[in-house]
Amino acid sequence: MLALQGDFEAHTKILQTLGAQPREVRVPADLAGLDGLIIPGGESTVITLGIEREGLGDPLRELAGSGTPVLGTCAGMIVLDRDHLGVLDIRVQRNAFGRQLRSFEADLELVGVDGGPVHAIFIRAPWVVEHGAGVEVLAQVQAHPVAVRQGNVFAVAFHPELAGETRLHELVLETLARRTADAGSRGPC
Repeated sequence: MLALQGDFEAHTKILQTLGAQPREVRVPADLAGLDGLIIPGGESTVITLGIEREGLGDPLRELAGSGTPVLGTCAGMIVLDRDHLGVLDIRVQRNAFGRQLRSFEADLELVGVDGGPVHAIFIRAPWVVEHGAGVEVLAQVQAHPVAVRQGNVFAVAFHPELAGETRLHELVLETLARRTADAGSRGPC
């Protein structure tokens, strides 16, 4: 769990209820032995400055490049895009739906997520304005991608942790289980 800024504690609680052993990542050494990573929402500029300050850029790119499952939510989507970490082949527009006053909730059908619509909370949310051919669009709002996947990396423009929505976290853990020989292991995220 990238713990530089944002509501990483809400993600931690969800992961714990799913049987994972989350731990906070603040410096490169914290990435050692990590099985998955969540980059929470918050303020993308503050998160980006923290990544630069702590020298986390290259280690985070290497982690994602190694096949480790990664989930970015809201600001986490921005941090993963071409203009920031470059982990996802997407370009994102910040605050695409408008300022705080334009925040909203919606029920979205997400490709690959069973169990009916995902309740999504959008707060000063981004959307994807451009993506490469290797990026799968999982959901859209107003014809703009708001949930994407590229291999082992997932990004959503909303806050599943605020809605108590666990299925995206489960998706990351399922990706981890497929990646490891011991499908029952729930290592640190």
